[in-house]
Amino acid sequence: MLDDKDLDKEEGQEQTPAEQQEEQTPAAKKEEQPEETTPAAEKVEEEKTETAEEKPQKEEAPVAEATEEAAAEEEESSKEEDTPEEKDASDDDTSDEDEEDEEEEEEEPVVTETAHDDFDWSADRRSGLAYTEDKRKELTSQYEQTLSSVLENEIVKGKVTAISDGDLVLDIGFKSDGLVPTSEFRDTPDLGPGDEIDVYVEQQEDSRGQLVLSRRKAKLLRAWEDIVDSYENGTVIKGTVISKTKGGLIVDCSGLETFLPGSQIDIKPIIDYDSYVGKTMEFKVVKINEQIKNAVVSHKALIESDLAEQREAIIASLEKGQVLEGLVKNITDFGAFLDLGGVDGLLYITDISWGRISHPSEVLSLNQKINVVVLDFDENKKRISLGLKQLQPHPWDVLDDKISEGSTVKGKIVNIEDYGAFLEIQPGVEGLIHVSEVSWSNQPINAREYFKLNQEYDAKIVTIDREDRKMSLSIKQLSKDPWSEIANNFPEGSRHTGEVKNLTPYGVFVELEEGIGGMIHISDLSWTKRFSHPSEFTKVGENIDIMILEIDQDNRKLSLGHKQLEENPWDTFENVFPVGSFHEGTVVRRDDRGAIIQMPYGLEAFAPVKHIRKEDGQLAEVDEALTVKVIEFNRDDKRILVSHMRYLDDIRREAKDEVRKEKQEETKQTRKAVKKQQTNVEKSTLGDLDVFSQLKDQLEDNDDADTAENKSEDDK
Repeated sequence: MLDDKDLDKEEGQEQTPAEQQEEQTPAAKKEEQPEETTPAAEKVEEEKTETAEEKPQKEEAPVAEATEEAAAEEEESSKEEDTPEEKDASDDDTSDEDEEDEEEEEEEPVVTETAHDDFDWSADRRSGLAYTEDKRKELTSQYEQTLSSVLENEIVKGKVTAISDGDLVLDIGFKSDGLVPTSEFRDTPDLGPGDEIDVYVEQQEDSRGQLVLSRRKAKLLRAWEDIVDSYENGTVIKGTVISKTKGGLIVDCSGLETFLPGSQIDIKPIIDYDSYVGKTMEFKVVKINEQIKNAVVSHKALIESDLAEQREAIIASLEKGQVLEGLVKNITDFGAFLDLGGVDGLLYITDISWGRISHPSEVLSLNQKINVVVLDFDENKKRISLGLKQLQPHPWDVLDDKISEGSTVKGKIVNIEDYGAFLEIQPGVEGLIHVSEVSWSNQPINAREYFKLNQEYDAKIVTIDREDRKMSLSIKQLSKDPWSEIANNFPEGSRHTGEVKNLTPYGVFVELEEGIGGMIHISDLSWTKRFSHPSEFTKVGENIDIMILEIDQDNRKLSLGHKQLEENPWDTFENVFPVGSFHEGTVVRRDDRGAIIQMPYGLEAFAPVKHIRKEDGQLAEVDEALTVKVIEFNRDDKRILVSHMRYLDDIRREAKDEVRKEKQEETKQTRKAVKKQQTNVEKSTLGDLDVFSQLKDQLEDNDDADTAENKSEDDK
């Protein structure tokens, strides 16, 4: 292989005779100078000779012959310098040449000196040989063939030639070798001379003329190429899980970090992500971002592709009724998913057990192996419906013959509806307890409040249908019907104490004993008070005294009363509160229609709103005491109407009557005095007559005024 030094030699050997003559001129000038050998000069000549002798003997023959000819010429020149004549001649020639050089220097233009002006460019051409143009082209072609074409920003193969001082020397077939730090080869600790490796060409020559290579960039670029290839062609890449992050894992794929979502780790849900850190796995690339050089990988895709063929084979061989072994891989509220060996099937909650269960976890657990039967499957949608309870006979088919109508069974409540509750007497066998079969009482029963899930009850079978797999049960028929002897135990007019069970806007439901109860109408709670709701009188759970008013045995109803326990006070109230009587009362309630007035003896009267207006025009307030007048009394409807305004009118009328009486009495006395005076006067003067005439007119005017006032009052 030819290196840069050999190429420079070959270029130096291609010289013309004129150039060789010019190169020899300085030496000839030195030879023509007088020979005055000093010890220092002899030492220099000896060093030159030694240097010439130390040159490698492996040079080619033409080069050696040229060296011998140059040495012979130097010997001849040294002999010629021994004669004084030749010395003088050489001195003259030297001086002539110096003068010619000075003249040439004066004629040449001034050139700015550079850093290489003092360098002897002919120093390497003294012992060179000239090549022909064809030979030179041939050698150049051979040299270029030994070099490879290297471009920047590409990945090339490099061979390790040496390792020294923390760097690897790599030969990539370029005119110079490159250095790469050993820190970039930590993943290949066994790398040594002669090994080949991919490197990235950053620069062919930097500021120092060196080739710049990078193993790290080559790895990243090659890794990204592999990722793109995996994304486009579906090839498999390897990577190592290096850490856990939110929602998944970080995977190192040949030095490039990628994201592995938690849902793409495996076909089954993964809870513990930490167990995967440090593992080396195979992946497929499912998403890439060219701009930020980021990728999303999936291990689940590999598993699914491996299972695809198995799934097709399993589905092709499926038959309804076929029994398979499955592994419980996931449990949900509506059922469980089973792995059937590459294909998943759904075991719905209603197909797990013949009995009712609220959640599949009551029967199944994760990673449990069970046998299931294929109920149905869809080859297009890849859906398989499985059943577990179908492996056992239906409980109704093996139901004991002893369970028949009239027999008593025991079970637990498994479902509650508005119309009743379902009692499970054994898994898969249930009966309905209707709300009408809970109690002998006619009182409505709320099934959701009465029954509780998993609560145990004894019940009597009323009807049973094995073909339709239905059964009706009764709780109340376990005891004797109390209404069969209702007339003897609770005759009309008898008094009892019961418990308040329910309140409605129109009355109170009272239970006298189990299965026996009745209602007190709101109007039968009190003789004297009116209630807008029974809750103003009693509460649920309290005991109340009642009287049996009426029995309806056919409809199983009792009419009860509470006020009937006391005598009817309205027979007496008619004499105590006659119409027109005045009484003191207190406003207990008031609304837009009027007010309720609390009267003596606990009686409540009603006053319309216009009748509770006071003397100052304001309406009476609650808890305010008023004097009212009874304006209506209805014994049959038990109603009393009172008025405070009528009371005020009566007071005013009485006051006016008193004033009128006083005026009439005064007028009467005046007339008597006038009459007496007339009888005592025997003869009246004209002036006296005038006085009496005026007094008479005054009396007449008073009489007319009294008459008009009495007429207006009568009109009112």
